[in-house]
Amino acid sequence: MLRLTWVQPEDLLGHELRQAAQDGREPWAIAARWRAAGGHEAPPRAGASPDRASRYLRQLAEDLLDELADLPSRLTESEPTDLQQIKAGCPAWPAPAATPAPDPAALEAAWLGRAAGCLLGKPVEKLPMHAIRALARSAGNWPLTTYFTAKGVPAALLAAHPWNRRSATTSLAENIDGMPEDDDLNYPLLNLLLLQRHGRAFTTTDVATTWLRELPAGGTFTAERLAYRNLLSGIEPPHTARHRNPFREWIGALIRADVHGWTNPGDPAAAAEQAHRDATLTHTANGVYAAMFTAATIATAATGTHDVHACLATGLTVVPPRSRLARAVRHALRLARLHEDFDTVVDELHATHADTYHWVHSIPNTALIAAALTHADGDFSGSISRAVSGGWDTDSNGATAGSVAALLAGAPAALPDRWTTPLKNRLATSVADFDGTGFDTLAHLTHREAARP
Repeated sequence: MLRLTWVQPEDLLGHELRQAAQDGREPWAIAARWRAAGGHEAPPRAGASPDRASRYLRQLAEDLLDELADLPSRLTESEPTDLQQIKAGCPAWPAPAATPAPDPAALEAAWLGRAAGCLLGKPVEKLPMHAIRALARSAGNWPLTTYFTAKGVPAALLAAHPWNRRSATTSLAENIDGMPEDDDLNYPLLNLLLLQRHGRAFTTTDVATTWLRELPAGGTFTAERLAYRNLLSGIEPPHTARHRNPFREWIGALIRADVHGWTNPGDPAAAAEQAHRDATLTHTANGVYAAMFTAATIATAATGTHDVHACLATGLTVVPPRSRLARAVRHALRLARLHEDFDTVVDELHATHADTYHWVHSIPNTALIAAALTHADGDFSGSISRAVSGGWDTDSNGATAGSVAALLAGAPAALPDRWTTPLKNRLATSVADFDGTGFDTLAHLTHREAARP
């Protein structure tokens, strides 16, 4: 029996009930009807429940998804998705500006940093916090200073907390052989293609067209998979982000944002607007803000003239200040400045968010990335180690923190060899003709787009 993940209506309903409670709707009566009919909660970590629902439950789930979409939200004014409304609600929205394209060496560092941070987090993706700490400590690698390893880890501990099954054979220190394929690198490659084909004036429809031509449906997850399904059903952007898509505030748009920042150095407003056009294919509200925040932060870092704290502060100027994302990031920054021990910061973040948000939701993960970069003062090793050690979406968080911190470092030589040497200047991917491409080549291609008028 095929149980395709992230699309089963009976599982989407549980996620949508949770999303509705988070975004200011009142789903309680619908939730009671679902439970009374025998409906279950959403799987906490897996993409699909193990058994197919009855025809009745499946039809009920589809009907209730549509009913939930019609419920009014009390957060509509403070958390808009429309770009003009977002800008109107951001009193410090940055003025348009531009600086010369960043040095290709800085862009190569950014690509390398994104890859290394992603690779560090891959083996422990989906593992709970206590498991990540136990595995690293048993190998003498806590706080994290290098890639995870199974050497020295007791067999009983590995049996209780196995590595991520997709990554164990390619992402532990003893078996890394170049950068293995990961969606956290595939999406930046797709956005590089997007800019090559359509330029800075691309539309959300151009994003959709690029995906349909270059991205296999099986290579998508959560919000991206549902938007892809919606496209194939004849639904057009931006409705693709809303129709029966309970993952529209999760992390998927954030992991696509780097190229928009890299190619708009010194112009965080333009970077955020590009990220918005990309993100609204799949996401709404806080899911979109996370991408805009990341793009604006990176655009500021790409000038080479700001520290990480100024970059993050600029990132916040493109996020509606009363939104849940803005509040979460401000809280994370305060924690990072207050506590010397980063484990304490992480524990506070988990106490604040873990019971409310899924581990792939944009709000806790963006907060963790901001806290890691702040606590490490932008240092590359410190940033990726903290981002991954904080749990949740470990590979995505490591990738974004690595991109920002490496860009600030300015050149590949500024990154420690223990992180970059195992990458062998080689990236595996199923996107277009990029398989086996070197990070130096990717930097050259990105520089070309950054320099294009």
